Amino acid sequence: MSIRSLAAEFLPSALQGLQRAVSAPTPPLKSPQAESFSALTDKLGYLSKADQRKVLEAYKFADVAHLGQFRVTGEPYITHPIAVAGLCADWKLDVQAIMAALMHDAMEDCGITKPELIERFGAPTAELVDGLTKLDKLHFSTREQGQAESFRKMLLAMARDVRVILVKLADRLHNMRTMQALALDKRQRIARETLDIYAPIAHRLGLNENYRELQELSFEFLYPWRHGALAKAVQRARGHRRDIVDRVRVDVEKAFAKSRIKLKVSGREKTVYSIYRKMREKHAGFAQVSDVFGFRIIVATQPECYLALGVLHQLYKPVPGRFKDFIAIPKANGYQSLHTTLVSPLGTAVEFQIRTDAMHTMAEAGIAAHWQYKVNDKSAKRDGDTQQLGAMWLQSLIDIQDETRDSAEFLEHIKIDLFPDAVYVFTPRSKILALPRGATPVDFAYAIHSDVGDRCVAARVNGEAVALRSELRSGDVVEVVTAPGAKPNPAWLNTVRTGRARSKIRHFLKTMEQDESRAMGEKMLAQALRAEGLKLPDSNPADTAAAALWQQLTRWSGNRNRADLMVDIALGRKIAGIVAKRLAQMMVEHGSRPDAVTLTLGRYAADDSGGSMQGVVFIDGSEGASVQLASCCRPIPGDGVVGYLGRGEGLVVHTRECQVGRRLFQRDSERWMQVEWAEDLTRTFETSIMVLVRNAKGVLAQVAAAISAAEADITHLDMGEERAADSTELKLLVSVRDRLHLADVLRAVRRSPSVMRVWRVKP
Repeated sequence: MSIRSLAAEFLPSALQGLQRAVSAPTPPLKSPQAESFSALTDKLGYLSKADQRKVLEAYKFADVAHLGQFRVTGEPYITHPIAVAGLCADWKLDVQAIMAALMHDAMEDCGITKPELIERFGAPTAELVDGLTKLDKLHFSTREQGQAESFRKMLLAMARDVRVILVKLADRLHNMRTMQALALDKRQRIARETLDIYAPIAHRLGLNENYRELQELSFEFLYPWRHGALAKAVQRARGHRRDIVDRVRVDVEKAFAKSRIKLKVSGREKTVYSIYRKMREKHAGFAQVSDVFGFRIIVATQPECYLALGVLHQLYKPVPGRFKDFIAIPKANGYQSLHTTLVSPLGTAVEFQIRTDAMHTMAEAGIAAHWQYKVNDKSAKRDGDTQQLGAMWLQSLIDIQDETRDSAEFLEHIKIDLFPDAVYVFTPRSKILALPRGATPVDFAYAIHSDVGDRCVAARVNGEAVALRSELRSGDVVEVVTAPGAKPNPAWLNTVRTGRARSKIRHFLKTMEQDESRAMGEKMLAQALRAEGLKLPDSNPADTAAAALWQQLTRWSGNRNRADLMVDIALGRKIAGIVAKRLAQMMVEHGSRPDAVTLTLGRYAADDSGGSMQGVVFIDGSEGASVQLASCCRPIPGDGVVGYLGRGEGLVVHTRECQVGRRLFQRDSERWMQVEWAEDLTRTFETSIMVLVRNAKGVLAQVAAAISAAEADITHLDMGEERAADSTELKLLVSVRDRLHLADVLRAVRRSPSVMRVWRVKP
């Protein structure tokens, strides 16, 4: 067949094909969100087909909600939720968590409401999304307050369902990976927040892979020059030490081939941030950080971990004091491994970590390993263990929340508990407790139970009595001594290290202060009402008329209830005289009549106080925090005293001669109250004395002996910072019963041969 005939046969069909090709629409380019969602679906093979359809529905919902929104990088906003969901899928989280990850910004940025999410996707998913939503819609006085309250909400949601924090950590990790486009100040603020809060939370929950990457990215954004210099140093060291690493690997594999233990050996390199932190802690240069490189050995069973340790110790010499058994005593976040540092043939220190496959999964994924075990259908025991991981800390969040109403204080307690290091101590029954480094017996007592902490009076460590402020060390056996009537000491707040102990102590002190203030406010209002010729109405709920009267008064004062009103009166937020006049007016309207005897007593008290002060308050020393003795003049029984009702401070008692008190009286006379000492006192009172002594051997002992002989106690001694000359002034804080007792003390001290002069300190 000729070419002409071939062309005549095939040309029409070729032209038709070309025409179809030209007229056919060009296939659309794949959008970034479609590509990223395709990558997400590739990871969801562990979910059922029905669950995958739910994820697709959540994606479509989030895509429509974020339509028209773009990230600072210029990408469609939906690419961020897809990436977060992808990180959650790497952890094999369940379908509800994946859906929440896709919609985690829908309520915050798109105006979607919680009822809408409940109706469409169910309550569990909606609760997860709500827990991830910041409180931006509320108005706070400062950005820090709003941030703290948002943390509080998220952490409490996490305590109810740990998937909240897992999605949040995935969200923060993707944000940190894509933060280059943000302004410098915003990058540094987010990096600091990540380093202080989110990275420690990841560590606390055992998410070590996530923890290391968050730390590394935060360090890079906070200190780019330092990160760059150290990264280059690590790169150079990697080249220099490659021969060492290869030789050690070969030696290890040969040794284990002889022992017939099957294992996997992998190299491990410290992150730049961990090297930087070690340099800071040890004040060392990069060359002095020896264990930059290490090895991880993974064996089949736990007994083989210890057999592998024996093989390594026969191969190379161990460095004394550098062996840690985290299998027998796991870390607080559930981490288990054997750590040992050996000396290589070239004299360098090399760290080895020995663990099983299950321990390795837990070490890298932490609490997220729970879902991986569910997917892989491993043993129920292993799954149960992972569910317990971090449970004590999560429960402590709820305990702290119950006792802390201030969001900043709550965040402070949480930060305290996000400790990187721990000490491991034993109860007398050999139960192991993990506490932060620097913890005291008081922390231990509150870790056992709040009642044990509240009633703690002494402690024994390893059978010996120690002070309650003593620091505990790993391996200590701690026993707490309690007493029925004991109470927490405010000074404990300066020494405790756990957020649980700190919040429990503060809660107890606040409750005690509230009770004392309520009783003081009741007493002050009763005395002020007596000047109106009336007695305080009964607080019995069965008395409906009195209950209605109190309800009317609290509505007028703006308080929630009678107890709050009494606290406000005691703390000076409300003036007892003004409240009494209003209450008297209400009582008269309800049919009460002033009593002549009560009126006479009230007027007598007012006349005696000069007419400008409120009713008399008697002090016997049992008032606690509701009454403070001014530190400027330190009044004691026998002194003429007056009381100043500070705003929010309670009743502050000054001596009548105190110049500080007189200035306050001239400025705000309506807040002064008549105060008198009760006949029966319940304790001793502190006052300051100054002793001028000749410098001689044993002079301090002489003064102390004289004060002790006079039956007084020295509670504080100040010798000043000047070098001793011929004479020295000693400032002593002594505890006495009254002025007569103080006079006895002064006479006793004056009789000491080395004392030149002694006097009471007055402002």
